[in-house]
Amino acid sequence: MLEHGGRLRVAARRFGIPLADWVDLSTGINPQPYPVPALAPEVWQRLPETDDGLEAAAACYYGNPLLLPVAGSQAAIQALPACFPPGRVVTLAPTYAEHPHAWRGHDVRALPANAIDAAVDAADTLLLVQPNNPDGQRFDRDQLLGWHARLAAHGGRLIVDEAFFDAEPGDSLVPLANQPGLIVLRSVGKFFGLAGARVGFVFAESALLDALAERLGPWAVSAPARVVTTAALADTAWQNMARRQLNDASQRLSALLNSHGLAGGSGTALFQWRPHAEAEAIHTRLAEQGILTRLFDAPAGLRFGLPGAEAEWTRLDAALERLNLT
Repeated sequence: MLEHGGRLRVAARRFGIPLADWVDLSTGINPQPYPVPALAPEVWQRLPETDDGLEAAAACYYGNPLLLPVAGSQAAIQALPACFPPGRVVTLAPTYAEHPHAWRGHDVRALPANAIDAAVDAADTLLLVQPNNPDGQRFDRDQLLGWHARLAAHGGRLIVDEAFFDAEPGDSLVPLANQPGLIVLRSVGKFFGLAGARVGFVFAESALLDALAERLGPWAVSAPARVVTTAALADTAWQNMARRQLNDASQRLSALLNSHGLAGGSGTALFQWRPHAEAEAIHTRLAEQGILTRLFDAPAGLRFGLPGAEAEWTRLDAALERLNLT
């Protein structure tokens, strides 16, 4: 299994710092999550049912009724490769590592953004994260649709993971994901801060959704998770407030990192990416102060999630000051 952010207990043991004394910036998850409502006792007693309102709420929120709820988009990431015969897969480098890892039974090529266009016509699958994790890179919507058309013309497919899309709504491809060869993944883990609920959605043509549902089996999403997600997807007032807060916080984080000598990167409303030749040393020195970041080695860089409480911002500022990178 691959390593991910959020391994706070591992860091606590390694650096000898109690769990309660950490600022965890390693995950890119909203630090001020959707306020989970109280759940009726029977929610825990009954098996999940598909007519409980989740699919309707998701169709309204995302703009497409052709959807399949899954146990986090990770479930779809792992199951989708088996839905297609072995073929040629093109993905971005770097990107969320679980994607190429899941397709390792296929012929996978990880390419820089400027090499993708030339590789599309020879590919069976183009797999992209929009915006990209960890560097926040984005692709123009017309470019994506052009690639989809070229792939679909020879029976190929475009798969787009929009896990970080909700905080900066724009031209999502979800409403178009009823066409052959276009598959879009969404998740409530990042923007809604409900990563522990393990809920995501796949949008695609009906035949693929049916095949994926058969592969995943019944009751993919628990009844409590379905209730909480239904409420979150319907709460437009909270969503609008969260988008404002997250975009303001991301700009604040970018300015803070720049002021301490960590400039030249990019990001999204939920994280900031900073390439740096000494990324591993910076990661370690911050961890020694109880601040956990996400370390990458190819290319060398750090991903910073958003601090939550004001005390966390203060601690990050002080810790960066001690690094003396400017």
